[in-house]
Amino acid sequence: MLDRIAELSLKRGRLVLTLTVVAVVAMGAIGFGAFGKLLGGGFEDPSAPSTRAQELMDDKFGGETNLVLLVEADGGAIDSPAAEQAGRTLTERLKNEPTVANVVSYWDTGRDTGASALTSRDGKSALVLAHVKGDETTQADNAAEVIDTYTGDRDGVTVRAGGAAAVGDEVPTQVAKDLVLAETIAVPLILILLVIAFGSVVAALLPLIVGVIAIFGTFAELFVLGSLTQVSVFSINLTTALGLGLGIDYALLMISRFREHLAEGAEVPDALRHTVRTAGRTIIFSAATVAAALAALLVFPQFFLRSFAYAGIGVVVISALSALIVVPALLAVLGHRVNNGRLPWADTVRSAEAPLWGRLARTVMRRPALTALPVLGVLLLAASPLLGVVFGTPDERVLPESAQSRQVADAVQRDFTGSDASAVQIVTTGPMTPADLRTYATGLSQLDGTVRVETSTGTFSEGRFAPAGPASAALGRPNAQRISVVTDLTPKSDAAQQLVAAVRGLAAPGGAEVLVGGTDARLVDSKASIADRLPAAIGLVAGSTFVILFLFTGSVVQPLRALVLNGISLTAAIGVMVWIFQDGHLSSLLGFTPQPMDTSMTVLMFCIAFGLSMDYEVFVTSRIKELHDAGADTETAVTSGLSHTGRIVTMAAGLLAVSFFAFGTADVSFIQMFGLGSGLAILIDAVAVRGVLVPAAMRLLGRTAWYAPRPLRAMHGRFGLSDSAPAEEPRTPVKV
Repeated sequence: MLDRIAELSLKRGRLVLTLTVVAVVAMGAIGFGAFGKLLGGGFEDPSAPSTRAQELMDDKFGGETNLVLLVEADGGAIDSPAAEQAGRTLTERLKNEPTVANVVSYWDTGRDTGASALTSRDGKSALVLAHVKGDETTQADNAAEVIDTYTGDRDGVTVRAGGAAAVGDEVPTQVAKDLVLAETIAVPLILILLVIAFGSVVAALLPLIVGVIAIFGTFAELFVLGSLTQVSVFSINLTTALGLGLGIDYALLMISRFREHLAEGAEVPDALRHTVRTAGRTIIFSAATVAAALAALLVFPQFFLRSFAYAGIGVVVISALSALIVVPALLAVLGHRVNNGRLPWADTVRSAEAPLWGRLARTVMRRPALTALPVLGVLLLAASPLLGVVFGTPDERVLPESAQSRQVADAVQRDFTGSDASAVQIVTTGPMTPADLRTYATGLSQLDGTVRVETSTGTFSEGRFAPAGPASAALGRPNAQRISVVTDLTPKSDAAQQLVAAVRGLAAPGGAEVLVGGTDARLVDSKASIADRLPAAIGLVAGSTFVILFLFTGSVVQPLRALVLNGISLTAAIGVMVWIFQDGHLSSLLGFTPQPMDTSMTVLMFCIAFGLSMDYEVFVTSRIKELHDAGADTETAVTSGLSHTGRIVTMAAGLLAVSFFAFGTADVSFIQMFGLGSGLAILIDAVAVRGVLVPAAMRLLGRTAWYAPRPLRAMHGRFGLSDSAPAEEPRTPVKV
């Protein structure tokens, strides 16, 4: 197959490039529509009890509160005539909105028991609670319209919006701004680094072409998938970062190998054939390992995580195909002109070998324990914060303190006794007598952390009962009841999650079925859902990686060595992220609020970083195996292999890290964490693992590094992919 690709490029290179231009234009036209198809949210398990509770509330009770309007009197009390008039007008207008339901306001509670929770302790502000209707597709648009209409200065009061609907409106908007800023920083910087690395303007531009093709192609894929299923808007971030990075990685490998052969004196056709045969093989296996790691995200039910599998696998496949088909065509057409636009320092960067990496590998192999143990110690120290890791889900705290929904959440937590917005929501179905409901609600009111329990029959507080007010009637339906357990606990805290467990631990009243929902219940269910499927995801990643690397190397030891070393580097990178984003170090510098690690984003970072680590594993191992198969001993194969690949790997890792590090400028903290963590994992792997731990492990393993049982050797001989031509003797470099 690879030989046919090379011949096609040599004979029909211009035709391939013409068809590529047409395809890119078509993909760009289609992909532009992807932005209208992608959705926010997607962090919940559709089959979780809290999700079912939310669906029942939407169906039978008009939905739970997801919009909180904070109304502040301008310079006076919230009960002043002007403020009261403005509050009543706001409430009535909001009730008439077709996209809004379950409006509960301080001004229409009749000053009943619940009214105290809707006014601040200082009497200067009050709350209006509501539910914005809509599914994953329409709710964000509905919320944006309502917020734009009702917030701001209004007749003596100032209105600000908070709640899940407001957060869902602000986060994607901020992420889009962050994406533009990140790419504005990354693309010019990457181009400059490519020019410096290649010493040639023409050679530097070719990897960017592959990156653009990968991004446009994946956008087109997301448009199609977004038309058929739920796809997260956050997949755009991965598409741009990974598309740019992997496109550059694969093109960099192909171009560097081609220029190496030209420098050795090969003619263009021979150089291209050998490049496609060797570098192409590496790209195929590299893409397979990255895609396998990302495919593990498909085992999770949250479409937020599945969306990154859709985008990531698309980026990998399109990047690899572009590098295998488009780059050879470009090289065939350009020939020696790939070195055009050469800069003054070109002679110092054109050499294929990097003596520094060869010397480092030689030093490590002579003293493997002395050189590897300090590196292992540092990596294990970096991983140690994982011992105290706490997981959570994103909320308004991922936004900067200047964000409106963040300010409202802080004000509600600080100034109000507790409101329905943060309550544990219970929905019961089936028969329930008033006596059963009263007994059940009394038990709920006595749980630690409960302020009061609101039911259709009245309000319960510490076992005491108060008759129903005007707002309570909406909580009862034939064969269904909605119960709100209002708490003063910090949302998503350990105590709040324990309260959810306690509520679920109470016996169901009568013959009713009880479903527990609300913010804290969704957090509990999300963590449980991911934890339940995590072993399967890790098993899929490890198993598929083992098989692919076995087919690549013919050894059962090399895959195990790769899995262990990559696991060490990954835990170190994630440990540093825990130290920064959970423990709060560097928070003032980066401008975020410390909080538990985002469960979904941590899993995503693991899969992405693992796949990219295997990307560089294949880059290095491919060259070592070439030399080993040609008869070189282990030390020569490793030192020469690292000497030939060290510059490519560090260059590729540095460029990809820049693409991810650019997201460190984001104002959404989980995007910051993802970008910085992925970039750090890439650099740790390229420098510490490839430079020190790999040669040390190879030296300690010796000949057993290439061991495989006889039946597996026979299997590899039948199914493994290998070069079809023997390794060539190196030629004397010539000036190009």
